[in-house]
Amino acid sequence: MGRRPENRRQWIVKILWTGIWLVYLSAPVTDLLDGGHGVLAQALGWLGLAVFVVWYLLLVFHTGRSERNALALGSLAFLAAESALLVLALGREWLVLFVYVAIASGAALPLRLARWTIPGASALMAALALAVPDGRGFLGALLIPALLGGFAMTGVRELVRTTIALREARATVARLAANEERLRLARDLHDLLGHSLSLITLKAELAGRMLPDQPEQAARQVADIEQVSRQALVDVRKAVTGYRRPRLADELAGARLALAAADVAAELPGEPDLTGVPEDSEAALAWALREAVTNVVRHSGARRCTVELLRRRTPGGQVLELSVEDDGTGGSGAGHGNGLTGLAERLHTAGGTLEAGPAGSGFRLVARVPVGARADVGSRA
Repeated sequence: MGRRPENRRQWIVKILWTGIWLVYLSAPVTDLLDGGHGVLAQALGWLGLAVFVVWYLLLVFHTGRSERNALALGSLAFLAAESALLVLALGREWLVLFVYVAIASGAALPLRLARWTIPGASALMAALALAVPDGRGFLGALLIPALLGGFAMTGVRELVRTTIALREARATVARLAANEERLRLARDLHDLLGHSLSLITLKAELAGRMLPDQPEQAARQVADIEQVSRQALVDVRKAVTGYRRPRLADELAGARLALAAADVAAELPGEPDLTGVPEDSEAALAWALREAVTNVVRHSGARRCTVELLRRRTPGGQVLELSVEDDGTGGSGAGHGNGLTGLAERLHTAGGTLEAGPAGSGFRLVARVPVGARADVGSRA
């Protein structure tokens, strides 16, 4: 809603959705076919009906998009005038055109203007119904739809405008969030590296002045430079790791897209319950899911993949278990020892475990991490 069609299918859907309401123009069409009009009257009637429909669709297609009220008012005046001429020339069956004029008023104009144009179009229709032969019988059937349809379209117009505004606001919030992240990263890097780089510069200058007369003291300064630079590198890695930490919910969404793109039927859990799961443990499970799905897509030749995320109680406490099983060749992990080895190391660092191997005709990977306060990995080892 409120978005321009981007491809042929969307254009067709929108045209059908808007054009389905043109079925109520069956009365003028029937009048042209069976009303006994002359050839010239029929030709002018068909031409007038075609112009009316095209103009009406153009107005409705731009619902809530434009602030050019003068153009909309001019178009509505043209439609009303054309409708009046067709009613006077061809008869009461053409009174239904004013229902569309009222609806177009609600779609193309803000409420402050539509509250006058909709009753105005309805009043003009009533006057013409009283003027043409037997038109009074059509008045009751058309007056209420014109008023209700017109004011209903004012609500649709405001809904479209609100949807557009919300979409633009969401895009703005996303841009602001990205800018805030960039500023935060810049602040973190400045805080981490500013002091370290200044110290390295000073010690490098000091070591340069000590050479060649005081080589031992210069060597100590160089050793200090190495120590400071190593610590700065560790700090930067920690800061960057925080920005790169994967999230399990994001990896589940990515797994669904990857498996669908590879034409693999997937069974995945919904939104994961991560209550009590440390961020390091969640990140380890996310890496496990990424590695397993990558192997399924690239190497297994599987047609089906099942992902489960369960909480289990073990003698060592409650764990969160992620299992990924496929029906492929059973060799998903073959030739990928480095990937599984690195994955096992990540899980071990988070206090978890990894199991991977053939399961039936396929391959199964099971990763477990503790839930709650993380146990001391060193003491357990």
